[in-house]
Parts: sequence; structure tokens; C-alpha cells
Amino acid sequence: MPTQALLEFSLDHARARDAVHAAFEAAAIAAGLEAQGLRALQVCSLAQSRAEYLRRPDLGRKLDANSQAVLARGAQDPCDLAIVIGDGLSPSAVHAHALELVRSLLPGLDAIRLGPLVLASGARVALGDEIGALLGARMVVVLIGERPGLSAPDSLGAYITFAPKPGRTDAERNCVSNIHACGLSYDEAALRIGWLVREGLARQLTGIALKDDSALQARLPPHSSGRAI
Repeated sequence: MPTQALLEFSLDHARARDAVHAAFEAAAIAAGLEAQGLRALQVCSLAQSRAEYLRRPDLGRKLDANSQAVLARGAQDPCDLAIVIGDGLSPSAVHAHALELVRSLLPGLDAIRLGPLVLASGARVALGDEIGALLGARMVVVLIGERPGLSAPDSLGAYITFAPKPGRTDAERNCVSNIHACGLSYDEAALRIGWLVREGLARQLTGIALKDDSALQARLPPHSSGRAI
């Protein structure tokens, strides 16, 4: 292998490893959300360390007892949508993109009753199911760091689930992935997520039964109703 190619591979591999092992800066993200006028609750999974989180994916899918109590106290009236920001397999992706994605996403959700935002440490996607259920949310959106690749160590994903509760499967979710500087832009990701949220709530479903037609809607003329026929 040429030296240059070996060096480039080594650098990409090191960046991916750094992204996986980065510490989740939940307090900094909470401050950024508060600057946008948003209240955030902070919770943790049963994974007590990053090493345990990587070894035991099951622990990242369940809240610890203190976090269950935090959500029970923070829950108000039932809401249409709960937004969860979790570290996932790339906290670096969350640090880089979550705040700007939320900023782009919220204007398209102004007619939807939002619950408190939740920052989740040691989170897997399915942790959002328990969070959404405790908050009485009709739907949950989990913004989470995706598994780093050699070309994209900071890719963010969004997972949308109607009627969240423990035991939901991946077939019952929609995913908008590859959100990063060289992938999906914040505006395009917000358009897709917003469309899936609105249509999912209207049809009362997500997953394989809900096809993402947001691109078709974006091409409709301004006077159109926006409904695909």
C-alpha cells in the first residue's frame, strides 16, 4: 500500500475511534437549547460508562431509575411530539449538528404540541421509546450520533416513531440519516423529518407503512395542498 494511502486510512480510522469515544457534552447542548428558548431535561441510560455502553447495547435502551423519576416530574400534559437528543455511537456528530438541526426543524413543527426536549447520555435509538411513553408523547424523534465511518465520523441520524413504547422494532420507525457537512443539509433533513412527523401523526403510523414522499411535496407548486395523490 502506498504510504500516502496508509496515512490517510490511519487518520480516518483515528477520527472514527475518537468520535466513538468522545465524551457527551450534555450541559453545553442544554445551554445551546436554552439560548433558543427551549427547556431540556437530562437523562441517562443504564450504561454507567462509555466502555459498558459499547459492550452492552441492551443497557443503552433502558433508562436508569433516576431518569425515570426526572421524566415523571417533567411530564406535563400529553404532547404530540417529544424530541430526544442522544449521544449514540458518535457524540461528535451530536456536538457538531444537533443544535443547528433543531433550529431548522422547529419552524416546520409550529402547529404540533411539543413536549420538553430530552438530552440522553449512553443512548441507543430505542431509549426514545421509553422516554416518549413516560412523557405521554404520540410520537418521538430521536436525534442521535450514527456509527462513524471512515469518510464520515460525525454523521447524525433522526429516528421517528409513532406511539412510542418499550418493545418497538426498527420496522416501526422511519430514519433520516447521513446528516453532516458533506451529506444531508440541515434544511433538507428538517424538511424530511418535518414531513414524516406531520404525516405520521395524521396517519397514526411510522415505519415501513409510511413512505417518505417529502421530496415530491417539495416539488409541488405553492398553491398546491401539499398532499400527494
